[in-house]
Amino acid sequence: MTSHRQPAVFAGHGSPMYAIEPNRYTQAWANLGKNLKRPDAILVISAHWVTRGTWVTAMAKPKTIHDFGGFPQTLFDIQYPAPGSPALADRVQELLDIPIVLEENEWGIDHGAWSVLKYLYPNADVPVVQLSLDGSMSAREHYELAKQLRPLRDENILILASGNVVHNLRTIHWQDDAQPYPWAKDFNDFFSSEIRANHHDPLIDWERYGDAAHLSIPTAEHYWPALYILALQQDDEIAKVFIDGIEMSSISMLSFSVQ
Repeated sequence: MTSHRQPAVFAGHGSPMYAIEPNRYTQAWANLGKNLKRPDAILVISAHWVTRGTWVTAMAKPKTIHDFGGFPQTLFDIQYPAPGSPALADRVQELLDIPIVLEENEWGIDHGAWSVLKYLYPNADVPVVQLSLDGSMSAREHYELAKQLRPLRDENILILASGNVVHNLRTIHWQDDAQPYPWAKDFNDFFSSEIRANHHDPLIDWERYGDAAHLSIPTAEHYWPALYILALQQDDEIAKVFIDGIEMSSISMLSFSVQ
């Protein structure tokens, strides 16, 4: 990695409960934050903001969004009062060659973002901007769009994507000792192997992998953020998995960086 280029990071964020129940995954995020060069701002692509068209938060003071239900009040009490960055929002709009909606009222920092950021930067003192996922775009279109964000890494902007490579809520087991489904482990291992080999096309065209892929990705919004980080990989960089595991039988916690 060049001395001035920020890495790009994908975090498998898992359950919102990890925000109040630290574990080996959250410790890995905290360790990463301690070792990163401090960015001027963070651009987050979260699985939990899917829109029609592409939107970017442009408010100076984004609110903390608790976009879930059925969890303890302690989780709803969490605030992540990081400032926004209208300047970064403008820069994102400048880089992308598609119409962008600058969002100043309805969104903020959702739990796909703050559940990871609270460990990366616990003081909430680095400005945060979120970029939405256009639900009408294909995996290939998301990947090509993400390439246009590459200059940000040389401008001291950390790009953080948050989702899960395997994310099937219909098949989860809540037991602490739940074992991964064979298909979940199969696809997770396939993904890990391909990123280490710098093979992006098989991961963009993930449907071709067959039943394991379709069971792992019943809907694509948690998978797309990983493609953003792969698209940001430069020719002189490698992808490094810094934590892995499958929780609740069908939720992959694989997290990786490119640098």
